[in-house]
Amino acid sequence: MRINRRTLLGGVLAVPVIGSQALAQSTGQSFPNRPLTIAIPFAAGGPTDMIGRLLAEGMSRELGQPVAAENLTGAGGTIAAARVAQSRPDGHTLMIHHIGLAAAATLYRQLPFNIERGFAPLGVVSHTGMAIVARPDFPARDLPGYMAVLREQGDRLNLGHAGLGGSNQLCGMLLQHAAGRSATTIVFRGSAPAMTEMMAGRLDISCEQATVVAPFARDGRIKAYAVTLPERIPGFDVPTAREQGVDLIMSAWHGLYAVAGTPPEIQQRLAQAARAALRDERLRQRFAETLTTVATDEEATPAHHTRFLASEIARLRPLIVAAGQFAD
Repeated sequence: MRINRRTLLGGVLAVPVIGSQALAQSTGQSFPNRPLTIAIPFAAGGPTDMIGRLLAEGMSRELGQPVAAENLTGAGGTIAAARVAQSRPDGHTLMIHHIGLAAAATLYRQLPFNIERGFAPLGVVSHTGMAIVARPDFPARDLPGYMAVLREQGDRLNLGHAGLGGSNQLCGMLLQHAAGRSATTIVFRGSAPAMTEMMAGRLDISCEQATVVAPFARDGRIKAYAVTLPERIPGFDVPTAREQGVDLIMSAWHGLYAVAGTPPEIQQRLAQAARAALRDERLRQRFAETLTTVATDEEATPAHHTRFLASEIARLRPLIVAAGQFAD
């Protein structure tokens, strides 16, 4: 399936390129010397918005400067990424983004930036498990039975997701790949309408962030069969896919990015501030309430994040190519 699109950025102004040595001299040890901004690629009130705003609040305390969170929505998160990629590489403009950034490297035929060369990964921030779910009267008792129904019925089942590049679309691809059979895809304008259709019995299956589906699964309005992390999610008593014999692992992870060319010492200062913010008990409690796991200190480093981003791009590429779902 090919989706025709307009140019992502119709009129973004070019930003002069400034060498990292000149930036380091201009900022020196005074960094940060003015307020910072974290671009959030998705709408206010969603999981990425919550994570980005909590991180901004914690980093502001660590850096001694205000850190504003700005929602720049559209095109599966690539509008914000393109804007940030063209900003001045002095560490004052950052971005929080989820697994969709790794998918965008393959999903989008034309991007005004290079994902691996256009950004400086500062650290993984969080992991959120996905939940494999179905309508309340779906005829399977466990995940092996669920996969058997998918293999048997294929495109007679409809599978919902909330748009190109979203974690639920990517998880749906992994689910169908594991089953070796494709369902009929229905695209919704968000997770909420998809869950409404599922509770009404009009949407058969989906793979959605656990924090979204947990309230509906707990009271039986939908069926939750598995979560996609290696271990069970505290506060959500659903077995993992792996413990049911299905090798399906996926995290709707988030990472923090600066612009490529940001001086290394500034990258390290930002990464240290992010790690300190992630240790805050108020942030950790809020993450736990939304079934989100805080990244470890090792994960929240530029080196780990750089390797992880590259590995996720490589892992998702063949799945997206096989599905044939691209945006031009």
